[in-house]
Amino acid sequence: MVSATLLGLSAGARAQDPTKVEPQHYHLDFENDRVQVVSIHYGPHEKSTMHDHPGGVVVVITGGHLKFTDEKGKVTEVFAKPGEARWFAPFKHTVENVGGTAYNAVYVGMKGKGSTVISRNGEPLSELEARELAAALTAR
Repeated sequence: MVSATLLGLSAGARAQDPTKVEPQHYHLDFENDRVQVVSIHYGPHEKSTMHDHPGGVVVVITGGHLKFTDEKGKVTEVFAKPGEARWFAPFKHTVENVGGTAYNAVYVGMKGKGSTVISRNGEPLSELEARELAAALTAR
């Protein structure tokens, strides 16, 4: 089991920053050279346009039933529960709140040059260890 602290994962250029293309759903709360903290709000049955996020963690405030469609058309449904936290690798998608209640969350996107994951003892993880960590966090 890899125990790690995530520092500075990068999504590269963010041409479709959700705070710019979806300001009705995404509000920038804080940003520096390492993180972007974004409040998310989707009313019942609201949909987004295509946008992307850097890799990061979403913390669900009020749960919901969401449908994500990636740039290749692959659809993934998510049943988010209040208080749940999930890791996401960088991704580009549209979102639809298919539920009858509002969905609210906070997304902490990791920024920086290169994709760097640092282990608890400060040593960089190998590429394989970083992929295993991302897979383990995503599976939660």
